Amino acid sequence: MKPVQQIRRAISVAILATAAGVPAASMAQAPSAFDASRWQFTATLYGYFPSIGGKLAFPVDTGGSSINVNADKVIDSLKFAFMGTLDANNGRWGMFTDLIYLDLGGSKSRVRDFSIGNIGLPATTTADLNLNLKGTLWTVAGEYRVISDPSLKVDVLAGARLFDIKPTLGYSIYGDLGPIREAGRSGSSSVKEDFWDGIVGLKGRYAFGDRREWFIPFYADVGTGQSDLTWQVAAGVGYSYNWGSVFAMWRYLDYNFKSSSRIDNINFNGPMLGVAFQW
Repeated sequence: MKPVQQIRRAISVAILATAAGVPAASMAQAPSAFDASRWQFTATLYGYFPSIGGKLAFPVDTGGSSINVNADKVIDSLKFAFMGTLDANNGRWGMFTDLIYLDLGGSKSRVRDFSIGNIGLPATTTADLNLNLKGTLWTVAGEYRVISDPSLKVDVLAGARLFDIKPTLGYSIYGDLGPIREAGRSGSSSVKEDFWDGIVGLKGRYAFGDRREWFIPFYADVGTGQSDLTWQVAAGVGYSYNWGSVFAMWRYLDYNFKSSSRIDNINFNGPMLGVAFQW
């Protein structure tokens, strides 16, 4: 067996065996032969329904210790979202851009899912918390196809991702807080951070079925820059039509930030459903 055939077979087996869990159109585009004489485009609209995890730190007006909140303990609803992708290819070369805007929030009453600085809370301390999080994730990258046959397509990619995030916390704290002043027991605080990171990765699809109408899309990237480390993986299953495809996937996106940031870490984990149109 030739080395290229061995690589293709190994990738195919790995995809089928793990289905490891994106830029949605980049993974859901319908299969096509190389045609360097014209551009081919894929536009995708999709819904991403993640759970949110991570730790956020909010400064207080009194200048005391920050209030630390775990996002997954408070956020429980999606208020608004927009998600879309545009992919363009000409021969082996291509580019894509992926945009996600999320507005999430939640409220909890008389909870203990918070901390103040590094000081442990007294047993009688509780709080009413109202947490809103607005964020934009924008990825742009160039790509080069390294494997292309009717069953398997693999692209390598390089580009950048912007994460613009603004969490806002409203709080009222009850109980004995010891040295914390009364004026610091209630109020609101917001944090705004922008992170640009360079990324590298790969994406592709494995097609199967009598006419190869079914496919397994997969994507992975990793990067760093203004954040300490960001990475994401996604995979799922889709079905191709003459006009494009429909797909369902699972996507995980993770950020770890530098010690100077008010945000320690944050992650998005959940299913995606979408439709891609190709022309």
